[in-house]
Amino acid sequence: MAAPQIDLVPVPRGSVTFPVVLRPPRGFNASRPSTWPSVEGRLEFSKGNLLYMPPCGEGQSSVAASVSWVLVDWARRTPGFDVGGNEAGVILDGEVRGLDGAVWKSSGKKRSNRFRRTAPMLAVEVQGEDETLDSLREKAAWYLEHGTSTVWLVLPSLNVVVVVTASGEKRVREGDRLPQPAGLRGLTPLVSDVFWRSA
Repeated sequence: MAAPQIDLVPVPRGSVTFPVVLRPPRGFNASRPSTWPSVEGRLEFSKGNLLYMPPCGEGQSSVAASVSWVLVDWARRTPGFDVGGNEAGVILDGEVRGLDGAVWKSSGKKRSNRFRRTAPMLAVEVQGEDETLDSLREKAAWYLEHGTSTVWLVLPSLNVVVVVTASGEKRVREGDRLPQPAGLRGLTPLVSDVFWRSA
């Protein structure tokens, strides 16, 4: 059987607005990761749309790794919590999001390959080249609506973290510590640790 013919159309990156809405493949089920298409990039499912973003660039990926290091280092000293990263999938009310970093209260259950079904206590989104602060604020609002108490919007181009809670936003700059998220005792890293770079 011949492979299906795929027509590729080259489009300049600057002429496309991300995220791009994709047609879900046959058999797609948002709650089953095995039914998602295999693409080079990042996918989420929101408001009935399968959304595509290109792969992370160097800056975003380095900062996302620093965020994971900060969260894992804290969790190793603070039992009772699980940390996720690397586009950690969470499904809430039928929508699937991928987090650059997150902290959940430990369920004590064996880990699976399925999406988590509870809102994290802390959600972290690292701004990529194709993301605006307003688009990240929309995601933050979604997390808050679904039970997350604190969201960190990490902005590599400014070395700033915008902390979003139900009471509003606070910008935290290099040299300062992030305020402790609700229920996460001792998680107050320096902003410089979030933007850590090797020499």
